[in-house]
Amino acid sequence: MKNNLSVSALIIMSAIVGTSAFAATTRDQVQSQLVEAVRTGNIVVNDESGRTLNQVNPSQYPAQKTQVGYSREQVNVNLTNAIRSGNIVINDESRRALNQVNPQQYAAQPAQSSVTRAQVNTQLTEAVRTGNVAAIDESGRKLNELYPNRYSTN
Repeated sequence: MKNNLSVSALIIMSAIVGTSAFAATTRDQVQSQLVEAVRTGNIVVNDESGRTLNQVNPSQYPAQKTQVGYSREQVNVNLTNAIRSGNIVINDESRRALNQVNPQQYAAQPAQSSVTRAQVNTQLTEAVRTGNVAAIDESGRKLNELYPNRYSTN
């Protein structure tokens, strides 16, 4: 049992360390996660089933917390909203939503901007300062390309 536990612990630690999401975890954090996994039985059993120790022997470990789902009312409200907005996947191989197949039947989805107005103004000011804006002519070049002496390269 001790060998199985240490092998499982090594597998878990290598999986945790190997993922990019956990690359910033410290040694102490990994050790505390391992201690917690051993305490709760969240270590894979050394067989082909892929089950954890708390699934094989549930009486030896504390009960797992169950996630509370949505109530019937919440599900009905979400379904109604999805039907109204056309945000339901149609029953074919395309896996597209109704509002993608028939966009004229549904209200347009508001576009979400990833930058604020202040950020856009800052970027515009910087572009004008460095001449990184299109010249008003037919060349398609930027002002800093047409007039390199007017703009600093910094």
